[in-house]
Formats: sequence, C-alpha cells, structure tokens
Amino acid sequence: MRLQLMSWPEVERYLEDSEGVIVPIGATEQHGPNGLIGTDAICAETLAWRSAELTHSAVAPTLSVGMSEHHMAFPGSISLRPMTLVTVVRDVVLSLARHGFRRFFFINGHGGNTASLDAAFFEVYTEAPRIMDRGDELRCLTADWWDTPSALRLSEELFGDRDGDHATASEVSVAAAAWPDHVKRVELASDGAPTTRLFGPRDFRRRYPDGRMGSASQLASVQAGERIIDAVAKDLAEAYREFVEEE
Repeated sequence: MRLQLMSWPEVERYLEDSEGVIVPIGATEQHGPNGLIGTDAICAETLAWRSAELTHSAVAPTLSVGMSEHHMAFPGSISLRPMTLVTVVRDVVLSLARHGFRRFFFINGHGGNTASLDAAFFEVYTEAPRIMDRGDELRCLTADWWDTPSALRLSEELFGDRDGDHATASEVSVAAAAWPDHVKRVELASDGAPTTRLFGPRDFRRRYPDGRMGSASQLASVQAGERIIDAVAKDLAEAYREFVEEE
C-alpha cells in the first residue's frame, strides 16, 4: 500500500490494525558509466514496494535525495547537507507519528545516509515524548538492503569478489530490473579502481575516475537484479515483521 496512492480514510483504517510503515530512502548520485543516477533510490523503493506486498504494510514516499557530497564532482549528482537530511527525516517521522504511526522501518539504499539517519532518530526520540501521546513508544530502524543475508549470498554467487563498494554490480542489476528500458549499454574494459579511503568530491573523482569503487558493474544484468529483488524482499519482509511485533 503506497501512501501517496491511499486516501486519508484508508490510512485511518490502516492505523486501526497496524502502526508500522516502511520508508524507502536512497540518493541521487552517479553510479559509474552504466549505472543510473537514481540507482540508490530505485533500489530502496523497489525493495520497499515488494516487501510491502509481502507484509501488507504501508510504504511512505521515497526519500530520493540523500547525503552525496562525495559524488558532487560528477554531473547529475544532488546532495543534501548531513543536517538537512537529519531535518528531513525528523520531519517525515514526526509528521506520520502525529497520525499514529509508531514503527518506522527505513529501507536504505545509500551508505552515505547512515550517520544522518542515526542522528535523526535520536532527534525524534528526544522530541516525540514531549509533543504527542505515546511518543516514547516510537521506534525507528534502518535496514541496509545490501547487507541482508540474501544480498550477501547472491553477491558472492553472481559476482564473486568483483561486486565492489560503489556502483556495484548488485545495485546496478536491481535498478536494471526495475527499469529494463533504461539499461545503459556501455563497454567497460576493466573493473573500477580498488577501494581506498577518500576525503571529498575532488579526491573521489581523482581516485575513481569513472565513478566506480572496486566494482565490475559490467557484470550487472536484469536477470541478476530480478533474483536479488525476490530474495532480498523476503529478508526485509521478515525483518519488518519482527520489528513491528516486538515489544
């Protein structure tokens, strides 16, 4: 059930049976020569929708712009400042909490969001008890889809040690399966540069000229993406059920 396709009476009825909501969050940033700029948001959204079908849960609109400052040397990337993202997440959670939602399951598609998500959750935990009934019962949880058991297993099975750390074959595959008409046919002669630490957008572009961090995204395929979506959605659905049911 996608929140933006529901009416307010439908949401009101939903809240009679469940206080849980899935929130997909990603980013809008470069993903190498053959990866879609919207990959992180597309992955989170696709997996959120599939997980919601399995759990009959509500899905909030996708938060599709994240903290991507380190990608800003590549055209098309868009970034929020860390504290802007904290504020956006805080406002989304507290808005829905005012209507009765108390369990917020964030399906995350971008590692750069993690610090801001953690900070936003503690902003919420501090403020909610002061402004609403049962505010101290509010809970938030982040699930990084690429770190689920099925994602890890399929990464190794499909791509061995060449999946990489950014513009991975796994995430490019998931986005390809979601949008098969937009697959980019690009000849890539080699894998992305090996992963090292980095210190900002110019440094990122210098270390990873084509935008890939240790990945062989040329191995990505629609078929691989379909397998990943099917398996990972089940993992996420199970994690969501456990989260909303725990005391």
